Amino acid sequence: MKRSLSFVMALLFTALFAGVLFAAEAGEAGGYQIDAMQVLRSSWVIILMLVLSIVVVGVTIERALYFQKNKLDSDKFMAKIKGYIVDKKFEEAEEFCKNTKGNVPKVILEGLENRFLPREEVSKLMEVAHMEQKINMERYLGVLGTLGNISPFIGLLGTVLGIIKAFKDLASSAGGGPEVVMVGIAEALIATAAGLGVAIPAVVMFNIYTKRVKNIAVEMEAMAKKMLVLLANYAEGSNAGRRK
Repeated sequence: MKRSLSFVMALLFTALFAGVLFAAEAGEAGGYQIDAMQVLRSSWVIILMLVLSIVVVGVTIERALYFQKNKLDSDKFMAKIKGYIVDKKFEEAEEFCKNTKGNVPKVILEGLENRFLPREEVSKLMEVAHMEQKINMERYLGVLGTLGNISPFIGLLGTVLGIIKAFKDLASSAGGGPEVVMVGIAEALIATAAGLGVAIPAVVMFNIYTKRVKNIAVEMEAMAKKMLVLLANYAEGSNAGRRK
């Protein structure tokens, strides 16, 4: 996860400023200077892309910390829970779930706390807990998905506005040299690079986190089914099984 985060941040800022550097180098090759900061200040689209890049980095870091905090070896956790249930130590099992970080323990805890209810009701309550945890895992992922989709179009808008600016400057400076239009052209190039620089990391991290959510969701579902079997065989009350 740390490697993915570092990769995304490096890719984001590299692509974001590539347009600035290339535009400046193009100007120097032609014998005139382009003020990169002036280009950045002259375009609200580029400023917007800078803000969106910060949003992408912020969401990426927040989700990385969330998944790292809730990282859990489900098999070891479930083996511990099974030991408590087999020994009829349900209170200890509940306490263990409360003290264990992760999404799976919250689903299992719901089953333990309602073990005296009929199996069908316990299953529904655990399913509700499963859905609640999935919502928590998917938080802010819509932001990454949306920015990944719209950032190239925002960059394209900046490109069009930059070209328009270049022709406007050319029209207002009859007989001027290439330097007249270079600010507008540079703005167009930077906007394109900025749009891709925001979109690519956003899409990459959206796909990584979506896959992570699916994997954890499958784990929660599998552990919930194991829990129902354990309660059916070892629990007391409505879920009590035939095993003594």
